[in-house]
Amino acid sequence: MDWASIFIHDTTLSFAFEVALRAAIMFVMIIVFLRFTGKRGVRQLSIFELTIILSLGSIAGDPMFTEDLPIIQAIIIMSVVIGLYRLSTWFMMKYQPFEYLLEGQPVYIVENGLLVLEKIKQGKMSHDEFFSEMRRQGVEHLGQVRVGLLETDGNFSLLLYPLDDTRYGMPLFPKQYSAVTQVQANHYYACMYCGNVSHLAQPNELCSRCHNKQRRWTKAINNEVVV
Repeated sequence: MDWASIFIHDTTLSFAFEVALRAAIMFVMIIVFLRFTGKRGVRQLSIFELTIILSLGSIAGDPMFTEDLPIIQAIIIMSVVIGLYRLSTWFMMKYQPFEYLLEGQPVYIVENGLLVLEKIKQGKMSHDEFFSEMRRQGVEHLGQVRVGLLETDGNFSLLLYPLDDTRYGMPLFPKQYSAVTQVQANHYYACMYCGNVSHLAQPNELCSRCHNKQRRWTKAINNEVVV
């Protein structure tokens, strides 16, 4: 195996310096153009904006090491992309349907302490993703949550019940979120699929809300949010 061919091939010292210079210039140009988007972090980016970022990265890549590709061409293309982005942003401010088309709409994942069945069936958000987001925000169970909204930028917004209105709900931490094999008459249990809370006569009852065939229930809790 020719290691010199793999790592160096026909690269000359002068072209190596040229590649370094091209990379530095394009790096600076990416930073400058990203500043035009007005965003401070990737977490704030919607799908449309993330597409713009990926496009800029692709545009900037080739001029870094392609000898016969002048940097000015990449700058022109990047300028056009940013111009289209600004134009699209203006249209989104003027026309809400256009905004929904490019950005999408916020999705209700939780309402009144229960998972929204339509969104679960559509696969808008998995149980694991949902539980993880809730735990990060200090939520222990669904009975603490009045509304859970998945924003277009991937963030999760919550409206919690007042402390004196906390109700029984499905637990979100692994040790508590486990299927029961026996039930007690004076306890509440939560459907592990939709979060519906009910008294049970037997541990494999069919949920009256979602009719999920798995028939798995976990013990509901009503702990208040720790402030």
